[in-house]
Amino acid sequence: MGAEEDKKKKAKMARRKQEVQLQQEIETTEEWEEMIAKEGLWVVDVYQEWCGPCAAMVGNFRRLKNELGDELLHFAAAKADTVDPLDKYRGRCEPCFLLFAGGVLVGFVHGANSPVILRTITEQLAAEHKVMDGSVERKEVKDPLISNLEEREKARYDEEENEKEEEEDDDNVLDYRGERCNYGDTLTMSSQQEEEKKGFTVALIKPDAVRDGKVEEILQQMSEAGIEILAQEERQLSEEEARDFYSHLQEEDYFEDLVKFMSSGPSFALVLTKGKKGDTILHDWRDMIGPTSVEEAKDQAPDSLRAKYGSDKYMNALHGSDSPDRAAREMAFFFPDMSTPTIPIPGSRPQLQRTLALIRPDAFNKSRDEIMEKIKEAGFKVALQKEMTLTKEQAAEFYKEHTDEPYFEELITRMSSGPLMALGLARDDAVTAWRDVLGPTTNAKEEAPDSLRAQFSIEETSINQLHGSDSKETAEKEIQYFFPMEQTVAAIKPDGISTKEEIIDKIHEAGFRIAARKETTITKEIAEEFYAEHKDKEYYDDLVNHMTSGPTMFMVLSREGAVSGWRQVIGPTNPEEAKTEAPESLRAQFGQSILQNAVHGSSDASHAKNSIEKVFGQLEFNPDDEDSQTLQSEPTKEQEETAVEETQAEASDVAPELRQEGTGGTAQGEDGEKKDGEDEAAKPEGEEAAKPEGEEAQAQSEQTESEKPKDEGKAEAKGESGEEAQANQETTESQAKTDEEGGTEQKSEDRAASVAKGEDKTNDNKGEDAKGEEAKEGDAKDGESKGEDKAEEQKEEDASKATEESEKKEEETKDETKKDEDTKEEDAKKDEETKKDEETKNDDETKTEQKEETKTEEQQAAS
Repeated sequence: MGAEEDKKKKAKMARRKQEVQLQQEIETTEEWEEMIAKEGLWVVDVYQEWCGPCAAMVGNFRRLKNELGDELLHFAAAKADTVDPLDKYRGRCEPCFLLFAGGVLVGFVHGANSPVILRTITEQLAAEHKVMDGSVERKEVKDPLISNLEEREKARYDEEENEKEEEEDDDNVLDYRGERCNYGDTLTMSSQQEEEKKGFTVALIKPDAVRDGKVEEILQQMSEAGIEILAQEERQLSEEEARDFYSHLQEEDYFEDLVKFMSSGPSFALVLTKGKKGDTILHDWRDMIGPTSVEEAKDQAPDSLRAKYGSDKYMNALHGSDSPDRAAREMAFFFPDMSTPTIPIPGSRPQLQRTLALIRPDAFNKSRDEIMEKIKEAGFKVALQKEMTLTKEQAAEFYKEHTDEPYFEELITRMSSGPLMALGLARDDAVTAWRDVLGPTTNAKEEAPDSLRAQFSIEETSINQLHGSDSKETAEKEIQYFFPMEQTVAAIKPDGISTKEEIIDKIHEAGFRIAARKETTITKEIAEEFYAEHKDKEYYDDLVNHMTSGPTMFMVLSREGAVSGWRQVIGPTNPEEAKTEAPESLRAQFGQSILQNAVHGSSDASHAKNSIEKVFGQLEFNPDDEDSQTLQSEPTKEQEETAVEETQAEASDVAPELRQEGTGGTAQGEDGEKKDGEDEAAKPEGEEAAKPEGEEAQAQSEQTESEKPKDEGKAEAKGESGEEAQANQETTESQAKTDEEGGTEQKSEDRAASVAKGEDKTNDNKGEDAKGEEAKEGDAKDGESKGEDKAEEQKEEDASKATEESEKKEEETKDETKKDEDTKEEDAKKDEETKKDEETKNDDETKTEQKEETKTEEQQAAS
């Protein structure tokens, strides 16, 4: 019986041995990678540990192997639980057979369908023979089971990301006047290109090699090895800096000698990279310099730099970072302002760079249009544009780093001699590209005759006629100088709301950030208020009906020169004109008619500010970060009742005929171009004074005239005597204090008075406002007479208030004096009581001492 069992066990072990020989067991990722790298067709039974391989197919595989006798056919069984490339197959109980050849998947069968499996193996084996013969190419396939799984995972990931974005958006959403407003732009600038870090290392050419004059020789060998120098600096370390840099070696015996050596003379610090990604530079540079010990370097790497230039174990001529972390710390030590090198990720959008260009006054006057055409031909996009005139002081401030140059006086004189053009240019590598187009600062005609400086030079001066920033950092500073950060209001009208996503993409492409936004349908009453100045126009009803026909998206846009920049982006009011004059503008692309022109923009900075407050409340913006803004508070009653003309100016983009020209002044047109007679003082900071337009400008002028006598009267009243001036000042302070203590009732009365005043003005201009309006319409003499009467009345009123305040102060002084006297009396009483207490205490102490002395004497007598 025992012999039979032994025989069965041996037979079973033999069968298992054959099975093992037939199917190679794969249980690790390393074994998997070795298998698929081998030649031939591999049929892999992918199984889970808890269920094991498909034993039913082993006999079929053995029979097929014996029948074909093909050396290219191999079988394996791979455990999905422990092989990382098979992680997508984990947890599945259905049999799965994968066919690999040349390291790629060429076939698959799900389920234990023996005929299908054997047929697939036979077909793929024949195909592999053809591939080996070179008659066909190997075809890679994808397992649909895994493809579908990956698609579902991607969809789930996208959904989670969308939910995160919505949560981030919710963090910026606040209620304002019962509506949901988004304060903050979470979208990514669409012009930014995704980047990844580039490998780098830090190298030092030590004092011994510098002293021996080997720097150029070493740099030449770096170049020949394909090493790129990203930054370099000659620098002599102090002993303290040397200790800090080599602090990781402070336990070494030679540390003090090393510190003295490194601070004994200048060194060269360099940031190095190599190749597209820089991923090998760390090891390549350390291999190039050789072992730390000069003796070992000469013995083991005689061609290394340390073997050639080193003299001792720490005087080894060169240094190289030993890890990425060490390289980052060393770069921060020598180059604290340098950011980590990056490279663009393939397939991502290119990042546009900006630079500042100036067309100086002489060239602007003679060749502006030609230069602008050359700029466009060179592939630059004009992102910012401003015509302005600098004062001599402003020119000196901008070019202050050239103060000691012999040409400085001529430079600032030329720069302030007339209008110039400031441009923000955008392009890939804009800084370098623009300077290449400009040409050299001197001798441009000889060295670069095709450059702009050569073509547009002026014989009577050596000052070149165009300016370009010399670095990315300088460009940002100069752009901020000429185009400071500002905000404007933009609106996507009901006819453009269906394309709002495309318009928002265009907004980001133009470099704007959306600091706040809300989508709402305005009521007829609000629209009528908004466009009240056009009430008498025949198109008024159509305008109101259109603006109330559907939702409008209001936005606060932030950017350098936002107001003029946004109007440039939206283009002319008439879409037909826009298609001709500015075909890339938003109105050219999305507008349908003058009425339905898709978008709106504030006409100037003051209109933008008023509109922001009306639509979004009071926002504060950080001048260095356009995304930093805070909602201050709900608007007050007075803000809500602010005259409609504060927002009427925004209606200027509806049609050219909507703008009303004032008399005797200047007006700014729809396109932001100056009308005849306009005299605008340029400001490098970009703060352009708001220009009153049309009837509003005229009203402001008349209001100024009517208020002038009143102001003069005040001045006379205050100027009669120093005592009266002081009394007036005290009256003002008292009134301010009274206003603060008045509480809610006083504020309510003020608001009621404000409302009543507004109603009086509406109802045929009654009361004091009516008098003011009559004064405007009357002749100048009558206005002056009334103004003088008002001044006298104001004078008398001020004197009366001053007297009352003086009497009140006297009473307060008396009260305070009385209080002081009462306080002194109380202090005196307290002092007397304290004195009595001390005397009583002293008497008690004296009596106690006397008793003790008497007692002592009695004891002595008794003894």
